[in-house]
Amino acid sequence: MNDQPHPLLRRDRPAPSPVHPRRGQKPAFEVSFIICTRDRLAVLEACIKSVQAACRAHPAFAAEMVVVDNGSIDRTAERLACLAETSDIPLTAVSEPRPGLAAARNAGLARARGRILVFVDDDCAVDRDYLRDLMRHNASGEKWLVRGGRVELGDARDLPFTIKRCEQRERLTPAVHPGGFVLGCNMTMHRDVAARIGPFDERFGAGGPLRSAEDTDYLVRAMLKGIPVEYVPDMTIFHHHGRRDRKSIDRLHRDYSLGNGALCLKHVRRAPWLLRHFYWAARSAMRELAGGPRFDHDLGLSHWPVVVMNLAGATRFALLLIVGWRRQPRLQPDRQANEAGAEARAR
Repeated sequence: MNDQPHPLLRRDRPAPSPVHPRRGQKPAFEVSFIICTRDRLAVLEACIKSVQAACRAHPAFAAEMVVVDNGSIDRTAERLACLAETSDIPLTAVSEPRPGLAAARNAGLARARGRILVFVDDDCAVDRDYLRDLMRHNASGEKWLVRGGRVELGDARDLPFTIKRCEQRERLTPAVHPGGFVLGCNMTMHRDVAARIGPFDERFGAGGPLRSAEDTDYLVRAMLKGIPVEYVPDMTIFHHHGRRDRKSIDRLHRDYSLGNGALCLKHVRRAPWLLRHFYWAARSAMRELAGGPRFDHDLGLSHWPVVVMNLAGATRFALLLIVGWRRQPRLQPDRQANEAGAEARAR
């Protein structure tokens, strides 16, 4: 599935330049910020404003925003249309009704026109100097890598989860679990890298059957193609995730573990080192019974949900293979218009 050219990358689209441009065709922008959203208009507007401020602070780097509305039922579509008309930074609003963050990311990939692609979640704010840091790293000329930056809490009232504060620049190796090494809310790559890795696996990610790990799967697939994965301690974003109670963190902890279990089974042949991390989790869970350290002492998270949900995720992935799960095809623009007209006539 993931090694085939994605139809969104092949198909003629309304955008001037797809992710994989024709030979000799130059990208229209230096940077494309790809933001996926669903029914979170308040935080989305704050995210867009932060990207606009970062772009104004460094106008030498021509940038655009591609905002993907993943089936919102609030006023997101209406508001995005207005912002696209008034924004001083080019903004393309994309509608992707098929549910799932991976499907939304793929829709954003298909419409992005920048040389460098930046994935930012809608509940994040970009640091004012983000573009300066990003372009400094890319100035080295090494384009064949996936890079992620620092993720800080945007609100001190939120619990310290889904953040990345490491002070050292480092690259991912099989000795480190790929989950959380680079967070999908702050992940960048050259457009040629995205074209080589291919689309996000739509079985993974929020809104998909496996709930999470679409970004981790992308990192593993990059490594399997010989593309390094790097974390840098700048390129900062601020995550306003809004989770302030243990219950919400525990639910997210389980969802992450579900996706990681599916990831382990998916890549068991080509990346058997992922099994080592499951073994370590199981060993830590057993030690926890004997008074050993928990997964996260401050948040009270146990190793046992990791083990249980890893097994559940592997089982669910196997079932998806058995039933032959396939992503729902995105309607062509003319087909969408025809079906909309048919619905209107039927009323």
